[in-house]
Amino acid sequence: MTDRTESIESMEQLALVWRALVLDRDPDADVRDLPGIAVRWADCRFAFWNCVTLTETDADPELVGERLRQAADIMRAKRHPGFLWIFEDLLGADARVQVRAAAEKAGLEYAFPGTGMAADLLPLPEPAHPELTFVRVSTDEHLRAYADLNSRAYGFPLEDGRDGLLGSALWKDQAHAYLGLRDGAPVTCAATVEADGRLFVVLVATAPEWERRGYGETVTRKALYEGARATGLTRATLHATAAGAPVYPRIGFRPNSPMAFYGLKR
Repeated sequence: MTDRTESIESMEQLALVWRALVLDRDPDADVRDLPGIAVRWADCRFAFWNCVTLTETDADPELVGERLRQAADIMRAKRHPGFLWIFEDLLGADARVQVRAAAEKAGLEYAFPGTGMAADLLPLPEPAHPELTFVRVSTDEHLRAYADLNSRAYGFPLEDGRDGLLGSALWKDQAHAYLGLRDGAPVTCAATVEADGRLFVVLVATAPEWERRGYGETVTRKALYEGARATGLTRATLHATAAGAPVYPRIGFRPNSPMAFYGLKR
């Protein structure tokens, strides 16, 4: 694949996976494919489940400005905050240079960066870490621990993560979601979800006091290993935060599109 093709793949994976995750949270969620915009909005307290993304390629500054205004209007109509995700490599060259100013004009503010990544993985060896054991998420207690790890890692109130994940059938029955335990206590987590012939890595998190010990990499390898073993799939995609981006190339992932997250101006 070319880099541009992988950037398109990354955007399409977001739209596909988030459709399933958002509808799992709320079957009546706002899931729409509009001209140039994909809406995936559960309108819950977990901000990552409230998502809008731009889907056109090579849009010029005028069109991108219009899409940004439309996206901001959609976001203003919701009860809970969320993010507009922009895959910057998909914008036209001029629009890419001007997008942050155009977003400000539309009433949006830059929140944080991300990176789309993909990999064609050879069969991974079963991962191990001398300080960790693993358990697959299968109970409400596991799911609460998974939610709390993500809330702590991303700086959300605990209730926000729980509002996004508790009660989920998908996370217990379909996702290959794993907790890494240190002395029996959950300290890290990762999941893979099958999507259009790929494994999508989602919601990787480590408790802040246990970072920089290789836990996040190991539990991600576990989720990939088990997902691949169950499905036979060898291609994987993900969207990395700045904190997580250095981890994934060690597993075999390559960056494709830089991403930018925007929220409504406060």
